[in-house]
Amino acid sequence: MDKREGNGIPQSLQQHLHQLGEQFAERLRQELPQLAQQAQQLPEASDEQRRQLLRALRDQLHRLAGSAGTFGFDTLGQQARELEQQAELWLERQLRQQQDLDAFIAALQQLGSQSAGTTSQGEPQTALQPAARTDVDTRLIYILEDEIAVGESMRLTLSNFGYQAEHFSTIAALDAALLQQLPDALIVDVNLASEDCSGLDYAARLQQRLEVPLPLLVLTEQNDFATQLQAVRAGAQGFFAKPVDIPQLESRLERCFAQQQGEPYRVLIVDDDLDLASRYSLVLRGAGMLVEVLRDPAQIFEHLRDFNPEVMLLDVNMPDCTGPELAQIIRCNDDWLRIPIIYLSAETDIAKQMSALIKAGDDFVTKPISDNALVAAVFSRAQRARLLSDALSRDSLTGLLKHGDIKEQVAIELERALRSGARASVVMLDIDHFKRVNDEHGHTAGDNVIRALANLLRQRLRRVDSLGRYGGEEFLAVLPDCTPQQARMILDEIRERFAELRFIADGGEFSCTLSAGIAGTDVHSNAEQLRERADKALYAAKHGGRNQVQIADD
Repeated sequence: MDKREGNGIPQSLQQHLHQLGEQFAERLRQELPQLAQQAQQLPEASDEQRRQLLRALRDQLHRLAGSAGTFGFDTLGQQARELEQQAELWLERQLRQQQDLDAFIAALQQLGSQSAGTTSQGEPQTALQPAARTDVDTRLIYILEDEIAVGESMRLTLSNFGYQAEHFSTIAALDAALLQQLPDALIVDVNLASEDCSGLDYAARLQQRLEVPLPLLVLTEQNDFATQLQAVRAGAQGFFAKPVDIPQLESRLERCFAQQQGEPYRVLIVDDDLDLASRYSLVLRGAGMLVEVLRDPAQIFEHLRDFNPEVMLLDVNMPDCTGPELAQIIRCNDDWLRIPIIYLSAETDIAKQMSALIKAGDDFVTKPISDNALVAAVFSRAQRARLLSDALSRDSLTGLLKHGDIKEQVAIELERALRSGARASVVMLDIDHFKRVNDEHGHTAGDNVIRALANLLRQRLRRVDSLGRYGGEEFLAVLPDCTPQQARMILDEIRERFAELRFIADGGEFSCTLSAGIAGTDVHSNAEQLRERADKALYAAKHGGRNQVQIADD
């Protein structure tokens, strides 16, 4: 057997999944018409009867939304989710518009008339359908702030950080923009003196109209618990007291976007029962994760090195090496201390479960486990592990890799380039006359310049490229499958864009430039020599007049 699981599924599992799918389809043939029948009772029902019917419909739609996608009915599951949310709105807000009720009933009747054997059931309709984004390289941020000076200052600063920011001083102006195009994130002030509602009330209503809620950051002068609770209920992912620390706010924006666009979580399953492991793999891959299955514990280090999992699922009872024994072997290596280990076992004895957990485990899941529970257990652990790993390996000011981690990426990419025969480039760059920025404008302004360059680099480089803060105002980038000449074109474009940015300090404006040096991989350089060659090219750029990019001599 291949050490890594392929796309093939054992025939017995295929038959079992097919049988489960047929059972679920039969269940839909019975439940969907029942939903339509219940919907027909809504118009004539009294208020209390209508609430009871809506609760029953909401609960049934919730179950349907949670299970339909697991068995391949993705569109049906999405439709059920939207109708569940509509039912919840009726229960929470006591909506009474007849046209809304008629539309809700019609949607339920349409759902009930669908064939349960069909997995493609048409695209659901959304309440708000603005134009699609065309410029995906630059994040669009909408700011609702009735203090014009504050809003404009925030817009300009975020623009310097590389965002496309737009400021609105009234709800009406923001609503008009939203009809044309949705932003990537929304920043809202709680206190809007000229409006009939608070910024939080407006944001909560807006989020309910959207198929996918926007990342929401809240600004306020009321830093109390009640306001923060209301913000969280409106979907806020950041809460900032005035006067706002813009670099801190921008850091939270970047974190929101990183969570949205993060790489799939990597999960390693170690289990001698291939059918069961394949079932788990199928479920987790269906949830968007990357999964490998390992039957032989003796191959664990090869998989850890090549796959670099973020979560491990270990069967407790394996014939040659138990799960707790394998976990202890893994924990003996400092490189793998961060990986959460989840035990899987039919063992229900609490004392035995605790004994296994004490031996290097993080969680214990009892078999059998539902698909949803499995995904939730793995996702929560993987999410926490990635957040912790990023916190430990990334620079607090820029969010980029720290000195040691980016140096390690140079060695990794050099080894890969030598193995594949492809060329890669290493770039050293820093901000020209940065000491003068700190001396003349202060360290806060200097930090803003560093963050702006970090964001620009992150936006203009590819996702496969590695980027780190090497120290102070100096950065190090590793560009796979990229010749020095190609890297120079990329860095020259970044250099020109950076020189165009305008920074505000003490009521005035200033700008900065950067210099960069590039070295390409070859068989005659180790990782440290490669970095030193890029550093010498940077030194040549500095002495050549700054604000330029130089390639190291081969």
